[in-house]
Amino acid sequence: MSRLRGLTRPRTSAVLLLLVAMSCIQVGASLAKRLIPVVGAQGTTALRLVFASLILLAIWRPWRKRLTRAELRSVLVYGASLGVMNLTFYLALERIPLGIAVAIEFTGPLAVALLSTRKAVDFIWALLAVAGVVMILPLAGTGKALDWVGVGWALVAGTCWALYIVFGQKAGASVHGGTAASLGMLTAALLVVPFGVAQAGTSLLDVSLLPAVLGIAVLSSALPYSLEMMALKELPTRTFGILMSLEPALGALAGLLFLDERLSWVQALAVGFIVLASVGSALSSKQTSSAPEAVA
Repeated sequence: MSRLRGLTRPRTSAVLLLLVAMSCIQVGASLAKRLIPVVGAQGTTALRLVFASLILLAIWRPWRKRLTRAELRSVLVYGASLGVMNLTFYLALERIPLGIAVAIEFTGPLAVALLSTRKAVDFIWALLAVAGVVMILPLAGTGKALDWVGVGWALVAGTCWALYIVFGQKAGASVHGGTAASLGMLTAALLVVPFGVAQAGTSLLDVSLLPAVLGIAVLSSALPYSLEMMALKELPTRTFGILMSLEPALGALAGLLFLDERLSWVQALAVGFIVLASVGSALSSKQTSSAPEAVA
């Protein structure tokens, strides 16, 4: 019995760490949405990526390892997909509720999981996810009206999340995770900063924005990444995938608590469908290495 307790305690702690990590990401997104009216989606993304990259560079110090040309190419592509994913997600947040944006974006990694298997049961999860997305779309009679442009940006963010997973796995196969993450974040920052400057100009240098920006960078990147790395040491891949499936629901909850964004019953049901599809996909998946979590 004592041995069983010893095995269960680390597993329980890992679950709590992962839940805290996911909650941090959604709280960070809530803070970012409050900053968007001040410096725009492009400016908010630029500030968040710059400070997040500085934090990760200080933690991992990737300059200590020399990369081959092939490794550097993988990291650059990974970072580019990360940058576009963050930018398009914040452009979506500018127009639609947080919970809806997260749910639509989540179809990206879900598509990667479903396309990597040929099990018949996964066809059901795919249909369930499609049904959820259709219910979210701003069609007549589907509840509260949504901005089509915002929905489009969220779909682009989901596509970039899928690419981020694919390229992240390639980069992580040959490069240390911390090195890949820090250099990838730096690449993303360098890619997005010009858009942020064009959008917000010298407003990005406003010192009064620093507390909010640091909070977003820590909550959306440095802290959840560290917590996830700790959780992954104790959790099986399938358990990790099931818990990650809760992210759209946590996004909806964060939107309600911090932004007073109330979803219609149709939209809430759609988010539930996407969560259920993701849980089903994780349950039917094989025990393989976990895909990297999005730091949007």
